[in-house]
Amino acid sequence: ADAIWNFVEKPTEKKSKMRGAVRRFNLMPYQVFKEEDIRLIADYMYEFKIDEPEWFKKHIEEESKGKVKYRNDGAKLNDTLISNHQTPEEKGLQYALSTKKELGKNLMGTIQKKGTKEAVTFCNVKAYPITDSMAIAQNARIKRVSDRPRNINNQANKKELAIIEQFKKSIASNKNYEPVTELIDGVNHFYYPITTNSMCLQCHGEPNKDINADVYATISQLYPTDKAVGYDVNQVRGIWSITFK
Repeated sequence: ADAIWNFVEKPTEKKSKMRGAVRRFNLMPYQVFKEEDIRLIADYMYEFKIDEPEWFKKHIEEESKGKVKYRNDGAKLNDTLISNHQTPEEKGLQYALSTKKELGKNLMGTIQKKGTKEAVTFCNVKAYPITDSMAIAQNARIKRVSDRPRNINNQANKKELAIIEQFKKSIASNKNYEPVTELIDGVNHFYYPITTNSMCLQCHGEPNKDINADVYATISQLYPTDKAVGYDVNQVRGIWSITFK
């Protein structure tokens, strides 16, 4: 945990434990994270088996020329199975993070294989089906909504707009925040912020600065009413709006 936080706090090649990855993919950009969050992530990485592509073991062996012993042991977590003993906040967060993970895995795969422009098309075609499939698997209703939507179908309603503003104020003031949960007629309503990082700016930053002109042309073509640009890192782009019993 100390080594990971030392790197994330201020990334440099000297601090990296994976010099080969830095040489191949360049140094990760600095992003704002809380130390307590990074230490929780580090503990999770140590305790649990991490999902990885099938080719990864062979890749490690080839890159290290057999000098690095491959390991990925630890407990296996099925993140689609939600314990009945969890609180509504814990259940809602699990629904949100597992869906985010599935969307992110597919999106990053598209960016790496085909580039950012093709990733815009991927989101246009695949984001809703993936979200819906996760909702069905988890027996919940899962939406991503925004005050500045790219897709007009993701426009936040009055209640959601108020919660977005609440999260914006907390994050802009660097205050701690918790998920918002309500129980209405036996149904849990869960809300949690979607925040931007440096990767997000490829499609949600400033046009012709963060967003490549070719990418922005594709966005404009697929989303004529797009409002989801002009963001900086660590800003609220929207929220997860999830309902479940």
